[in-house]
Amino acid sequence: MEKRCLQMHEMSTRSGDDGNIYLEGYFARYDDVYHITEGATESIARGAFTESCKGDVRALYNHNTDIILGRTSAGTLVLRDTDVGLWGSITINQKDTQAMDAYQRILRGDITGCSFGFDIPVGGQETTVREDGTVHWTITRVDPLYEVSPVVFPAYEATSVEARKRELEGIHKRQLEAWRETQRRRLKHGSESPDAQKETE
Repeated sequence: MEKRCLQMHEMSTRSGDDGNIYLEGYFARYDDVYHITEGATESIARGAFTESCKGDVRALYNHNTDIILGRTSAGTLVLRDTDVGLWGSITINQKDTQAMDAYQRILRGDITGCSFGFDIPVGGQETTVREDGTVHWTITRVDPLYEVSPVVFPAYEATSVEARKRELEGIHKRQLEAWRETQRRRLKHGSESPDAQKETE
């Protein structure tokens, strides 16, 4: 499972007329460009969550599976794939001390990050290699989406960064091999040209 940790976007707390309290906002925004490591960026394409947000997804606190804030199958987490991104609404259990602690920390502004745990299926991303050697990945499909979480530190997980670094190194290695092969062919063709043969006579 991969994780992406981002700044919360328009995340807010709300008290409903039904007596419930809610945590609502965007857990991910489409087309925003996120810096992963030197020479590597990533974004999420519109519609990437269209199918996966319909699954059984949990809302956790800080990725802690012991602190479940909501769940789609229970109706306590609602996810929507909008034109802006992945929007969510969590109905906070007011009888759950840990859930209320999380809610109050977000209400105070002590927690300003969010994250989601997911997999990228085969064919679920596009890779763009720019002329300057930098690489951009566009995630076109998230499946499955396991969980969304308010988090204390909104930063890319080390495992995700290392995985992208390996991909980046692989791309650069293939580019270097392709360049070397091109040079070998040029040298070979150059040595076989009439002008080259005259020079050797």
